Amino acid sequence: MKSRHSFFRATNWTISQRSVLSVTILGCVLAGCSAKEVPLLPEEISGHCNYKNRFSGEPECRNYHGDWPSEKILEDCADWDGTADIGTPCGEQNILGQCIFEKDGLYIAARAIGDNADNCGSTRRGCELFGGGVFDAAPICGGVESSGGGGGLPVFQQPIKVCSDPKPGEPPGKSDGGKVCTWEMISGATEEGRHFEDYASCDRVRTQRPYYKAGAAADNLRDDPRLKDPTYAKEHAWVMSQIRSAACICCHGSSAPQGPSNWFVDQPGNFLNGFFPRGLAMGAGWLDTVGFGAYTPQENNGFTRATPSNPGHSIFPTTDDARMRRFFENELAYRGKTRADFANEKYAAGPLDEQRFFRPSACTRGEGVRADGLLIWKGGNARYIYVMEAAAASPTVPPNLDLPEGTLWRLDVPSTGTPVASGTIKYGVRPAALTQKFPVSDAVPAPLQSGKQYYMYVSADLIQPVTRCLFTAP
Repeated sequence: MKSRHSFFRATNWTISQRSVLSVTILGCVLAGCSAKEVPLLPEEISGHCNYKNRFSGEPECRNYHGDWPSEKILEDCADWDGTADIGTPCGEQNILGQCIFEKDGLYIAARAIGDNADNCGSTRRGCELFGGGVFDAAPICGGVESSGGGGGLPVFQQPIKVCSDPKPGEPPGKSDGGKVCTWEMISGATEEGRHFEDYASCDRVRTQRPYYKAGAAADNLRDDPRLKDPTYAKEHAWVMSQIRSAACICCHGSSAPQGPSNWFVDQPGNFLNGFFPRGLAMGAGWLDTVGFGAYTPQENNGFTRATPSNPGHSIFPTTDDARMRRFFENELAYRGKTRADFANEKYAAGPLDEQRFFRPSACTRGEGVRADGLLIWKGGNARYIYVMEAAAASPTVPPNLDLPEGTLWRLDVPSTGTPVASGTIKYGVRPAALTQKFPVSDAVPAPLQSGKQYYMYVSADLIQPVTRCLFTAP
């Protein structure tokens, strides 16, 4: 399954970097990463190999991520005098972490088995200095504890709408009883003129697009004479106010727990000087940022951003999209940039776009709904389970891209719940611990028609698919 453990700086992503699929999926976008990034692994695991590392003498198990031919798995495993198994992943074991590297255009994640934290340093050095890989640490070696979402990060927290009294000295809110209501979601915004952090939890938001501390563009704190121009200063202040009202501030502000991700709105001087050109192009609507998801203005205190019906809108939630885009377009012009500079990058959401446009092929490992109604998938336990029409789009992120037209049945495991295993759920029968997101109110989903093809999509957590293929109903 795909790892969300480490992310690259989206504002400085080039086409060549796509080869390792390292991604920051920060919704308002533009997060950063460390110098050595953990690749986002293909979700398919074609087999595994158990062996002893010939250098350390310690046991390891390597997963073969991607469409590995069986003969290549057997050949690689034989090189390590190991025992291979085709079609299954490594079993659950205590691990220090995994060493990820590429071979022949495919990926290997070699899991260092053990529970002695004293071995963390040598395991990392062996991976990165001698093996040429990238070490993805488990919690025992400093990785972030996971509650079952995979990839070493907290489980994605679904958005909730919170309503509270206005802060002292602020006017009544626009909702019933003068309340201020705000979606706790990376695409959410509180009422214009208020601060998002005063009315919603950034902790929830940071599970939705795990942020990563990153440096801003060079010389971002320089004096900027443009701020002395009253017209420019007014627009600059308006844009900052809009961003402070949006969830972007959760990662792009100095209050972020590990420090801001790339640019930050409350930096001294002109906050635009922290941007890389690609981030500016997203703000200008020059790159399609639909894949990050959006609320309608009616749901989001009048704020909007890029949607499937308005793909040319800014990535930044705003009450005046034309004004927002114009500000970023002017900055790009000031830097001598034109649309032609971004001609090779139509879409900006990285793996979110890859997932959005993914089209499944036929299941090949017995996945699907059996005659007895049991759902069978491969790749591990799941938090999100979909059965859809064959032509349905692949689901991505809430609030508007996670329930595609053609969805027949969707089950979610609550963020505090335990992921479920293949073969434990019957089609149309909701287990008590799970939430049925569609159809609503525990309505019975449409029956499957024998001989008809359907799309099964199962993921370990949001955008971490373990199975996504077409099966034929028995």
